[in-house]
Amino acid sequence: MSNDSTDFGFRRVAVDDKVKLVRGVFDSVAGKYDLMNDLMSFGIHRLWKRITLSRTGLRPGMRALDLAGGTGDLSAGMLRQVGRNGMVVLSDINAEMLTRGRDRLLNDGFAAEGQTAQVNAEIIPFADNSFDAVTIGFGLRNVTDKDKALAEMLRVLKPGGRLLVLEFSRPRHDATKKLYDLYSFKALPLMGRLVAGDAQSYQYLAESIRMFPDQDTLRGMMENAGFIRCDYLNMSDGIVALHWGFKA
Repeated sequence: MSNDSTDFGFRRVAVDDKVKLVRGVFDSVAGKYDLMNDLMSFGIHRLWKRITLSRTGLRPGMRALDLAGGTGDLSAGMLRQVGRNGMVVLSDINAEMLTRGRDRLLNDGFAAEGQTAQVNAEIIPFADNSFDAVTIGFGLRNVTDKDKALAEMLRVLKPGGRLLVLEFSRPRHDATKKLYDLYSFKALPLMGRLVAGDAQSYQYLAESIRMFPDQDTLRGMMENAGFIRCDYLNMSDGIVALHWGFKA
């Protein structure tokens, strides 16, 4: 397998092309992103995110970085945790998604505390030891060099800071897996076509989930990057997993 190629769903593409292809997916779905999240997960994504927020360890005055933050669900929650003396940076590699996230934070009254930045998770433009927490929700699977991104997340965390990775993962039971496969490859593209006018992007999203490392593999990747006390919590029978690790 060529070192110059990487996965884009079930396809192999040139490494340099993946960012452009992923950008195209999210440019296409940005306008219906929140609606589709509610429809695709039957609203359960809100519970997954509440559980993630419950584990940030953030207190008033702290600083957090939300990578691949999209329309700002996690950022808004963390801004409530850090208060007016804290700071949360909502970041995303996709300008269209970032614009929608920024508008949401402004509408929610976070004009002063919330900051936005267009960021590639593989090259985070912040100094070492800058943040008490880093989150990435449903975004790591779209990153080309995941090991490099994890190393960058570790670098920008303060000692004792934590990383939280919320991502689709592997169902724990065969019955769940069969139903999930049927739903992912039949219902999601159809829903994408009917609601967002884009079946192909939601076909990619289903494929990218299947290509993402399973729970134990991702924990090992975090440990290899230098995180300590790594573990994970399966949610919805492992359809989604929340991973965490700390900087020594």
